Amino acid sequence: MPPSDNDEIYYHLSFPLPYRALFLVGLGILGWATNLHGLDGLRVDVVAAMDLRTDPSSSKVVMPMHHSAPFNHSKAMVLYHAAYRIFFYYSGLCLLSWSLYRLVTQGDRTLVDYYGYIPVFTAIAILLILICPYNIILKTEREKFTLAIRRCLFPPPSGPIYFSDVVFADIGTSFAKVFGEIWLSLWMLKPGNSILVPPVDDSWLRWIFPTVMSVPFFLRFRQCLIEYNLAENDSRRPLFNALKYATSFPVIFLSAAQRIVVTDLIKEKGVKVAGEPWHGEHPLFRLWLLAAVINSLYSFWWDVTNDWGLDLLRFDPPQKERQPPKALVLPRLYSGTSINRASVDSLSSEENHHVVQVSDPPKYRHRQSCVGLRTVLLFPRAIYPVLIFINLLLRMTWSVKLSTHVDATRDGSVGFFWLEVAELVRRWLWVFVRVEWEVIKRAQERVPTSLPNDSTSDILCYEVRE
Repeated sequence: MPPSDNDEIYYHLSFPLPYRALFLVGLGILGWATNLHGLDGLRVDVVAAMDLRTDPSSSKVVMPMHHSAPFNHSKAMVLYHAAYRIFFYYSGLCLLSWSLYRLVTQGDRTLVDYYGYIPVFTAIAILLILICPYNIILKTEREKFTLAIRRCLFPPPSGPIYFSDVVFADIGTSFAKVFGEIWLSLWMLKPGNSILVPPVDDSWLRWIFPTVMSVPFFLRFRQCLIEYNLAENDSRRPLFNALKYATSFPVIFLSAAQRIVVTDLIKEKGVKVAGEPWHGEHPLFRLWLLAAVINSLYSFWWDVTNDWGLDLLRFDPPQKERQPPKALVLPRLYSGTSINRASVDSLSSEENHHVVQVSDPPKYRHRQSCVGLRTVLLFPRAIYPVLIFINLLLRMTWSVKLSTHVDATRDGSVGFFWLEVAELVRRWLWVFVRVEWEVIKRAQERVPTSLPNDSTSDILCYEVRE
């Protein structure tokens, strides 16, 4: 037997599909904790951006990246500390379960299926802890999480859709394959199936796997339709966003239909074509490939243009005259005090009568934005091209990963597992820029409209990190 086959078998014996799914869920929890921690460390008001702030002072104008009075830094710390605790509890339970599984199986293929119930019981225990009504093991955080799930599953038809629910549902789409694998893990326990090999079923049950995978995209699709139908909405943007999620359905279900392709080609050319990855002569295969390309490119364009607010791929980028950087005329923006209408008017008046020259400019300076980005950048400018490239690369591979027929066999599943990890990393990076753009948009919306255009530009664009 080739060494690669031995490695593949050992991988499944030591780290079967149920534990891979549990591992990816834990990685997602850790990613969310580091998102909150990283955004707070970068001085982005993630608490306000995620609609989590409840103090009455939240209505005041808070410019991004400045800890002023309304910026509740302690609440952000509470949030990510709680997320870290959830991760440690979760990972501790999963590690204990996996260690027990390895101890009793000892890599023996005959014992793996016999003790396959261990990861399933672990998942059931985690679910029971999550819905436990008693005040044990982070009850407050568990209630917040279940509330977020309920809001995504049963959103009010008349809205509103909160930004935190949007981010939560978007993260859920990156776990679409994980949800499908959880269902597949349960199906592996059916008598006659093996935990080492995905079951093959040609009945109507084969459509359950893609249906489970499509649920996160349907939830986000429905959120977009609710936003579009809101009485106060006058934009078609939510409708085009819904179209983005709708393009995922053909990829998922056309992939499930690829068994028809293989069956037809076996009748024509024999069983040798069953193991070939390319079946371009069949129309269903070409249709699936077209759907995957459309989904990847449309999702990438939407990420860059709408979720991140960058000008790189806009059809009508804003035309602005190029001007040299302005002198720093609003020194009190760096004082750390809150900014309201009175203080902004005062600052505008001071600008007209007194220009303060700063001999030692602060870390952040007012500069023209780089071509293809935007006027206000809260993160170092050099990282945006890197993030765009990574997002494009992983968007292309993720649409293939959504295809259920690609890894329908055991072979090559190690590589597909790392593709799932890469998608979670892509989503982790996406959250940073998505929240950044939300903070900037909210700051722009709250700036008093009575200010002169130049003053408004100074306030909104006063800092671009090198």
